[in-house]
Amino acid sequence: MKGRLIFLLALPVLAVLGQIVLGPIWPAWAQPLTECDAPNRMTEIDFPLRQVTRAIAAKHLGILVVGAGSSQLPGAAGAKASYPARLQVALAAKLPGVDVQVATDVKPKRTAAEMVKILGPSLAAAKPALMIWQTATVDAMQSVDPDQFSQALEKGIKITRSAGADVIFINPQYSPRTESMIALSTYLEIMRWVALQHETPLFDRFDLMKTWADLGTFDLYSATKKLDMAERVHDCLGRLLADLVLEASKASVPTSVPNSESGQEPGK
Repeated sequence: MKGRLIFLLALPVLAVLGQIVLGPIWPAWAQPLTECDAPNRMTEIDFPLRQVTRAIAAKHLGILVVGAGSSQLPGAAGAKASYPARLQVALAAKLPGVDVQVATDVKPKRTAAEMVKILGPSLAAAKPALMIWQTATVDAMQSVDPDQFSQALEKGIKITRSAGADVIFINPQYSPRTESMIALSTYLEIMRWVALQHETPLFDRFDLMKTWADLGTFDLYSATKKLDMAERVHDCLGRLLADLVLEASKASVPTSVPNSESGQEPGK
C-alpha cells in the first residue's frame, strides 16, 4: 500500500451561513460555504484511485454515480443542487484544464443487488474512470440478508474494476427521525469491512451527517423537509467528496525512495 494520506473529512459548515445575505437571485447551494469540515473527525485514505489519476493526467475525468433516492433532490433545480452535480462543480474548480463529467444512474428503492444488475450496461455507456456507489439504505429497510448484501458489494466492485473504473462507496445518510426505525448498523459495518478487504475508499456520509446533527450545523431533526437546508447539505457532500477523490488519486502517484546506501533515488 503506497503512502498514507490523512484526509480531513467531516465537519460543520460555519454558522455565518445564516448571517450572509446574498439576495433572492442566489440559490442556497451557490452561497459561499467557506467550511464544511468539523474538528476532530479524520479518515485515513490508504487506497489509491489509479484510474482517476490516469484520467486526470489525460485531461478527462468521467464519473458515474450509482445510487438510490438520497442521491437526488426534488424540484426543477434538484439535479443541479444534488451532490453529484456539486461534485462536478467542485472538481472542475480544483482541476483547471481537466474536462470533468459526472453522470448519474439514480433511482429510488433499489437494493445493492438490484444496482449490480445495471452496472454492466451503465458502465459501458458512461465509460467512467470512477464509479461512486451509494447504497445500503434500501437493503436495511427491506432487511436484506447481510451475506447477500456483502456478496452484492463484492460483485459490484469486481464488475466495476473489470470495466476499468475505480470505486468509492458512499454509505447511507443519517436521519435522527428514522434512526430508531431503520437498523443500519449491520449494513454500515459490512460496507466498512468490504471496503477494507477490497481496498476501496469509503465516504462516511452517515458519520459525517451525524456529526453535523450533534453539533447543530444542520437541523436534521425537523419534521418538515427544508429544501434550502438539503441543498446546503448536498453542496457540502459534493465538496468533501471532491476532496476525497483528489486525495485518493494522489495516493496512486509513486514517490521516489532514496537509495539507503548511495543517498540517490533508484535508477540514478
